Amino acid sequence: MPGPTMFAPQRRVRRGAALTLVFAGVLAAGAAAGAFDADTDDGRTPAYGAPARTAARAVDRNAVDRRAVEAAAEAAAQDGRSGSEAAAEVVSRSGDSWGAVYSAREYEGFALALDGAYVGVGLTIRRTPDGRMEAGGVVPGSPAERAGIASGDRIAGIDGTDVTGCPVTEVVSLLRGDRLRDGRASGAAWGRPDGVGTPVRLELRRGGRRWERTLRRERLVTRSVEVERIGDGDGAGPPAILVKVASFTKGTGERVREAVAAAAPGEGVVLDLRGNSGGLVTEAATAASAFLDGGLVATYDVHGRQQALRAERGGDTRRPLVVLVDGGTMSAAELLAGALQDRGRAVVVGSWTFGKGSVQMPSRLPDGSVAELTVGHYRTPAGRRVDGAGIAPDLAVRGDAEQRARTVLGGLGGGS
Repeated sequence: MPGPTMFAPQRRVRRGAALTLVFAGVLAAGAAAGAFDADTDDGRTPAYGAPARTAARAVDRNAVDRRAVEAAAEAAAQDGRSGSEAAAEVVSRSGDSWGAVYSAREYEGFALALDGAYVGVGLTIRRTPDGRMEAGGVVPGSPAERAGIASGDRIAGIDGTDVTGCPVTEVVSLLRGDRLRDGRASGAAWGRPDGVGTPVRLELRRGGRRWERTLRRERLVTRSVEVERIGDGDGAGPPAILVKVASFTKGTGERVREAVAAAAPGEGVVLDLRGNSGGLVTEAATAASAFLDGGLVATYDVHGRQQALRAERGGDTRRPLVVLVDGGTMSAAELLAGALQDRGRAVVVGSWTFGKGSVQMPSRLPDGSVAELTVGHYRTPAGRRVDGAGIAPDLAVRGDAEQRARTVLGGLGGGS
């Protein structure tokens, strides 16, 4: 079972409006159509932060006692009722904003996402202000791309269910095949256990065009890091590399280190964490190690006991560095940005980050489901609390944040 995480899956009783990846490793997290360690005093490992949502209460004032949740689930099971539903009711009443209960299948999906993979059709979902669901992005080579679906296409229905007005988490669950809207297991529950090869029928809209497509779910691999050389002769800024980190799945931190090590002498780095909803915090710490010569990345408390997360020694401490953030920068990504900012290693450019910095711990229930309960919070090296506060950029930017980042990088000596 994964340990502390900063992830945002869906709640059984009070579902949120946005599905995001949030902490793990010493913290773990999930992914859009798939999903996602510091030891505690009882030998258990905290897990992820639960699903982020657009209207989430960011500070947990009444974290629920896991023993109460486990007792409710056990009593319900003895009475022939659903243990997971009883546990979800306790969590819902507790005021733990990030607490959640997941089916065994959902939790398996999170574990799969730790490896940077998920079962789905290759769509990320966004909700418009009027409640419509749209394809926010399409994974290259995925079933969705092969079916001709494009970013911006409206998703009106899934397997005959109208999804207008639904939480994004619920739409993602339908795409993955976790369950139907009434809570019954959906198509992915029959056929292969992991859902690979099971069908999902989408009702689509593009302008005045309406059509349907039946796709088959596949195991897809996420591309967590992309590297691009920028500013070389385009007159828009000094030569640099743009390192875009989509999420902190396994191996992400080392890929960031490799990208920085491969940069030419004098080239600066723009580390783009916009839209990064988190992941494995150990991977975020490894990424920090690319730019720091050891030292503190974050502190976190579990049941009141403080722990530290540190970078490895030997990072490049001289290369100019700008970090891009926005409101979609969450959890592990916020900790990385906050650490580089507090340590004076980077200039942070963009807009205020989301503010997800709580620690969840998993508890296996009698029926195999898993309860994630809040047990603590994270802070930056300077002691700033992330949860409910976020990270403020050094330079607030509207519009072309990347261009501003390149301008700042030039002022830092990038490309000299």
